[in-house]
Amino acid sequence: MPPLAWIALFSVLGGALSVLGAALVALNVKQTGIPMLISYAIGAMLGAVFLEILPHAVSLATSPEAATGSVLFGILLFFTLEKLVLWRHCHGDHCEVHAPHSEENCPDFEQQESSEFKFKAVTAPRPNITAHHHVHDHGRSGAMIMIGDTFHNFVDGVLIAGAFVVDVKLGIVTALAIIAHEIPQEVGDFLILLHSGYSKQKALWFNLGSSLATLIGGVFAYYFLREVQFIVPYILSIAAASMLYVAVADLIPSLHQRTELKSTIVQITLIAVGVASIGLVGAIVGE
Repeated sequence: MPPLAWIALFSVLGGALSVLGAALVALNVKQTGIPMLISYAIGAMLGAVFLEILPHAVSLATSPEAATGSVLFGILLFFTLEKLVLWRHCHGDHCEVHAPHSEENCPDFEQQESSEFKFKAVTAPRPNITAHHHVHDHGRSGAMIMIGDTFHNFVDGVLIAGAFVVDVKLGIVTALAIIAHEIPQEVGDFLILLHSGYSKQKALWFNLGSSLATLIGGVFAYYFLREVQFIVPYILSIAAASMLYVAVADLIPSLHQRTELKSTIVQITLIAVGVASIGLVGAIVGE
């Protein structure tokens, strides 16, 4: 089989298998467990950024400053993109992102009341609640993470192509390593999409669509490997910036809504588990 066929086959498998493997985990989580598992997603993204993506970007770039400067550019880029998304929601008299929601203007008001409030309502008169906040963020985090994940998948395709050009066995091993690396991160991506208000079906299709960037990167690299290799560290840096921005700017602040000691311990533990899962897979694949 010619190298291009190998590249196309394993680029599709590398993208699709990692997404489907993550879907088996993430999409079987109950809706009530998603906010808690967002902590795991934060850890997985931070682990992917600082243990895998950014070190590779720095090692491949012309200088460390070039890679870190690209991360800075990426953070500012995603800040601007998020501002544009907010402007889209808030350009009229009524801002659906920031305005409070009541029983009259929010159809899922009753569904989003906390179980603690419902328990109290059994033994005490119901207070006059006029507003509440959605548990999702109108898709902002999901949109940001999908952009960054698409960049990352494109680079995965480049890496697969580069390995297959050298040797078929090396290409297969590289593709399997990429699948193993991607599954913990893709679990986090699914959870973020669900947290952002996407349905399970949409989250699956968006992730599968993003995984096609692996095939595009692989085929593109086969024909333009030298040119693509030059931009790989900067694409990786932008992918790292998207994950870092979503974790720090969008997700971590949402954890502060629950300040009790038990919740804090659970959050810190799950963040540590997310980081450890990326580190463990990286150590196993790197052996």
